[in-house]
Amino acid sequence: MSAWLPSAPCSPRSCVDATAPAAAAPRAVLRLAALLALVVTGTVLSPVVCRLPVPPRDRIIRAWCRTVVRAAGVRVRISGAAPSHGGLLMVANHISWLDIPLLAAVRPGRMLAKIEVRQWPVAGALTARSGALFIDRDRLRALPDTVAGIADGLRAGSAVVVFPEGSTWCGRAQGHFRRAAFQAALDAGVPVQPVRLHYRHDGGPASTAPAFVGSDSLLSSLWRVLSARRLVAEVRVAPVLVPDAGTDRRDLALAARRALELPEDGHPHRP
Repeated sequence: MSAWLPSAPCSPRSCVDATAPAAAAPRAVLRLAALLALVVTGTVLSPVVCRLPVPPRDRIIRAWCRTVVRAAGVRVRISGAAPSHGGLLMVANHISWLDIPLLAAVRPGRMLAKIEVRQWPVAGALTARSGALFIDRDRLRALPDTVAGIADGLRAGSAVVVFPEGSTWCGRAQGHFRRAAFQAALDAGVPVQPVRLHYRHDGGPASTAPAFVGSDSLLSSLWRVLSARRLVAEVRVAPVLVPDAGTDRRDLALAARRALELPEDGHPHRP
C-alpha cells in the first residue's frame, strides 16, 4: 500500500456497534432474498433503462435505489434536493456500501470508485455498467488522468459522485477531504453538491452497524445490516457550493467538509 494512500483508523473490532438491536435470523434471510431479487432485476433491466430519456431514467434509478436500501431493512430519510440537470460534483462522507445507492437516490450519476470494486460479485458489474470512473489508488501518477476524466464527465453534463475522504470511516469521526476531485469541478466550471450521510437507530442514537471499515468483509457488513433492527439512513443535501473566480481547490474542499461536519451530539448541522 502506498504511503500517500488515504486510510482511516476505524476497524470492525473498535468502531462497529456490536450491541445494535438484532432482527431474527428468518427476517434477515428474507431481506437477503429480497435484496438479491432486486439486484438481479436491476442487472437484467439496466440495458433497457439506460436507453430511456434522462428524466424517466433517473426517476426509475432513484426509486430502485431507495427500494434496495429499504429491502435491506434500512429506512431512508432524505432532506433537501440536488440540481436535477447539468454537471455537478456530488461529494459525501463515506461510511458504508449503502452510501452508493443512497446518493443515487438523490441524483443518479457516475461514481468514482476504487478499481478493486470491479472485482466485486454482481456489484462490480453493475458499477461498471453505470458508467463509473475507476481510480487506481496505488498509482499516484494516474491521478492527473483521473481528475481529467472527472472533469470530462462534468463538462458532459453528468453528476459525478466522489468520496473525498478516500476511505470509509465509522461515522463517529470524519476524515480530511482530498482536494484533487475539487480541481475537476473548477476545471469544468460546475458547482459542488455536499451530501451528509448519517446512520442511526430509529428514535435513538447514532449507529455504526452499517460501517464497512478496515478489514471488514463485504459479506459480514452485508449480514450485519440485514440482521439489524430499526436502522435509519439520514441523507442531508446541503446547499450547493458555486465557486467564484478566486476560489481554489483547497477553499472548495474546506467549504464542502464544513458543510458536512458533525457536532459533538452526533446530529448533522442544519443549513
